[in-house]
Amino acid sequence: MPSNRKPPPPGLGAPGLDRPGLGLTLAETRLLRRLGTPERIQAFVTGLPTNFERQGDTCLSVRGVLREHKAHCIEAAFFAACALALAGERPLLMDLQAEGDADHVVALFRRDGCWGAISKSNHVWLRWRDPVYRSLRELAMSYFHEYVLDDRKTLRTYSRAFDLARFSPALWVTNEDHCWEIGARLDDSRHYRLITKAQARHLARRDATEQRAGKLIQFKAPDQKTARHY
Repeated sequence: MPSNRKPPPPGLGAPGLDRPGLGLTLAETRLLRRLGTPERIQAFVTGLPTNFERQGDTCLSVRGVLREHKAHCIEAAFFAACALALAGERPLLMDLQAEGDADHVVALFRRDGCWGAISKSNHVWLRWRDPVYRSLRELAMSYFHEYVLDDRKTLRTYSRAFDLARFSPALWVTNEDHCWEIGARLDDSRHYRLITKAQARHLARRDATEQRAGKLIQFKAPDQKTARHY
């Protein structure tokens, strides 16, 4: 069966070049390499405590996630993409943009021609997706019904696959500051509308049972304001 893996760029999965090219320490590389598969990477990021940004907005690099041992969605997506790169995959992200709600970022991978996603969320609905989706639109739509703020469905657009291999690892792997530049480039990348404005006006509201289910979280937030955004 043919492989879906594309040849990695130098420093992103290439034998003998991965650690020096990425700027990782040997210990950091060993940890990331031990994960090895999308399933193991997902288990690791699921177990990370949620970064509620109590001291202000953050956009931690891979090294920052390892140092702080916490992450929110884009930070975990950087981490997952780096681990995938060390396993020989392309480090790809997808940005999901919402109306009046927080965006969500996932790391992409492919198996047998279909897309899957590694995803960090404190809520149960916006997490892992099995590689069964034939297009990125199909994958993005799998998040639509549960992408909510209170009783409203808010997801509106998704990005094309965003290749982190186009950027220096110093910007997202070992950055000791915040990765605002990569975040802005992702936000400004080409996005595609999921539904029309007419469809959006006729979306059904979530009922009381669905709203109660949506309040289930993994890590306790310091306040309700932050609870709804992670």
